[in-house]
Amino acid sequence: MLSTFSPAERLLLYIFSAALGIATLALLVNVNAKASVAIPAKGGVLTEGVIGMARFINPLLAITEPDRDLSLLIYSGLTRVSPNGSIIPDLASSYQISDDGLTYTFTLRPGITFHDGTAVTTTDILFTIHAAQNPDTKSPRRADWEGVSVSAPDPSTVVFKLPHPYAPFIENTTLGILPSTLWQDVSSEEFPFSPLNTKPIGSGPFEIRNVETDKTGVATSYELAPFKKFALGEPHLRKMTFLFFSNETTLVDAWNAGRIDSFAGASPSELSHLRDPKTNIIRAPLPRVFGVFFNQGHAPVLADAAVRAALNAAIDKQALVKTLLGGYGAVLDGPIPPSVLPEDGASAANTTEETPFNGAEEARAILEQNGWKFNEESSAWEKKGQKITFSLATSDAPELSATAEALAESWRAAGIHVDIHVYPVSELNTTIIRPRAYDAILFGEVVGRTLDLFAFWHSSQRNDPGLNLALYTSVRADTILAKARAATNRNERKSLYEEFKSIIKEEQPAIFLYTPQLLYVLPEQVYGVELGVLATPAERFSNVYQWYVATENVWSIFTNTIE
Repeated sequence: MLSTFSPAERLLLYIFSAALGIATLALLVNVNAKASVAIPAKGGVLTEGVIGMARFINPLLAITEPDRDLSLLIYSGLTRVSPNGSIIPDLASSYQISDDGLTYTFTLRPGITFHDGTAVTTTDILFTIHAAQNPDTKSPRRADWEGVSVSAPDPSTVVFKLPHPYAPFIENTTLGILPSTLWQDVSSEEFPFSPLNTKPIGSGPFEIRNVETDKTGVATSYELAPFKKFALGEPHLRKMTFLFFSNETTLVDAWNAGRIDSFAGASPSELSHLRDPKTNIIRAPLPRVFGVFFNQGHAPVLADAAVRAALNAAIDKQALVKTLLGGYGAVLDGPIPPSVLPEDGASAANTTEETPFNGAEEARAILEQNGWKFNEESSAWEKKGQKITFSLATSDAPELSATAEALAESWRAAGIHVDIHVYPVSELNTTIIRPRAYDAILFGEVVGRTLDLFAFWHSSQRNDPGLNLALYTSVRADTILAKARAATNRNERKSLYEEFKSIIKEEQPAIFLYTPQLLYVLPEQVYGVELGVLATPAERFSNVYQWYVATENVWSIFTNTIE
């Protein structure tokens, strides 16, 4: 038929066909652009810098941040923390809690394995819990499992029985599970020295591909690969590498030099040294309380409620958050971080102070109203032969030592003399905290996401190894704290803690200063990161298996079938 066309007609036909083809192609491109979406794909690498070194990549022994970081990546528990703070099944497919809050029953997923291909069984669960409970193992997690019995009535079921209701218990089941076949022949004495602590095998989202060490055998880097059989799905990233640094300065220098892609936990002052303006800094609140805890028995002058009130009034807490935390934190007026109990008194952290701060004058007024007189000759407040003078102990962590100096300056402005004593962390714990040998101590408490304040404020916890640093005693508070940790209803627990907060505000056994934020530096092209509600910095990796760099385009109608 084309042969019957004249040359001119053929030319017109060709032109028309070409135009139609171009139009059709443009239409298809436009339709594809509107109908397709980008989804995560396998690929991408991330090199993380951390301060310190990993000694115990073992969920039962982890004590440092590098330990916790790698343990969370390499191990899985029966459950896992989601970014919103809820507890979701991991090695377990489901769980049930009895009405009385005493029995927790878990059903294992079928076909789950450790990184070496060994099946995860109930035997591994029982072994791990018994190891945590064994006092000879010296696990920091032992208290979590005290009095808890564990059994496996069948190959797919694990049952925990509690001696009394304990609402936060479900979070204990995030504890990483050890492979019993590898650990069962390791004695309690050898447990901390096993090579498995530095070259671990778990069932978490990533497995160890390579470890580099220095001449002394200390690990300098870990290279991790995604575990294809991870219970919640194979991670998208094809490689994660961890490099270790001795301090914040060398860590930031490495980032500026392009040696690392990400890091967490650096102080705001160090972040000012980052050179790349496109840096993605993610913030997340940490459930930590920093404050001054009074040992009234050690320093009788601090037993005077007016003195404690004056010390609190003299402090410009907003200025502390602004200058020492770079604004990355919130002011506290009580023992509960706002990230845990949103209605807690932390509103001042996010408001602009319109009027000048006159804390020194307010502190002086409180003391004068309560019978204290300022002696110009001794430059001290005096009352009935007592002088307001005391010492404040803290660690040599830069943030805490700087905070201590700021507090001392505020108190001296009000005529209150204080001696600052700064100790290395190990010395502070052994010679100051454990024997309770301090007048007052500036310290941080990790209250956790589940908010169990029993360990920090119940009178039974006044002595070592308890964490009641204020040596606080109150029958009324003890009753509330016991009820709160047993209450399974969130609203009931919240109401009880509101009542406890009121008691603490009235009696002022401590000065609450601030709660910090975690600062996580990441490349802009890393997606899917959700920090949410963290209990520890390591929990930034809670949903690491969903992080991605690479993407691929598919039509949106197919996305419902894609994991």
